[in-house]
Amino acid sequence: MRILVVEDDPGIAATVRRGLVRMHYSVDLAYDGEHGYEQAMINQYDLIILDIRLPKLDGRNLCRSIRDAGIATPVLMLSAVGSSAEVIGSLDDGADDYMTKPFDFDILLARIRTLMRRGTDQLRSEIHVGNLVLHTATRSVYRNGRPIDLTAKEFALLEYFVMNRGKVLTREQISEHVWDTNFNPRSNVIESLVRLVRQKIDTGETSMIQTIRGVGYRFMDS
Repeated sequence: MRILVVEDDPGIAATVRRGLVRMHYSVDLAYDGEHGYEQAMINQYDLIILDIRLPKLDGRNLCRSIRDAGIATPVLMLSAVGSSAEVIGSLDDGADDYMTKPFDFDILLARIRTLMRRGTDQLRSEIHVGNLVLHTATRSVYRNGRPIDLTAKEFALLEYFVMNRGKVLTREQISEHVWDTNFNPRSNVIESLVRLVRQKIDTGETSMIQTIRGVGYRFMDS
């Protein structure tokens, strides 16, 4: 899953990015509101984390701008100010959640998982698809009770498939949600990663990842 973090403090931005990458998220950074708006317009994100006090375009105006542009991506607002007026104003401007600084990173991760699930039909951190079980909190996977050891990127790909099961996903959609802006779309990395995930989850089982020739892939119940 791909997240945009808009934070003008380089130290905080780096810390948040490092923690999110450690939890297998792909992360893009912007250090002012105008750059954040440009990123939100160009790329598809599963979540946007906004600081309120941003140079050039503050977080609340940025949130209103992306909502006016028709972007429904969940937005988590961060601020050192926790007044009722600030919280209410941010939510009225289109934010989905609000956290005050300093914050507990584990709570931030829990809020992120909750917001991402709102955009799908998954309401729990334990997701069942046929005989496959995926735990988004512990980043663990089982099929027919057999634990499956996945790398961070393999888990990210499988999670994106599971969250969009039954849908045909193009290479462009996969690259936009599983990789950050440094990804080379002309490489064969997606095909290679899909092959590795198939090998790990389909051992002795019916394949759950279908190739739609000329289009992309579809994840189905076994």
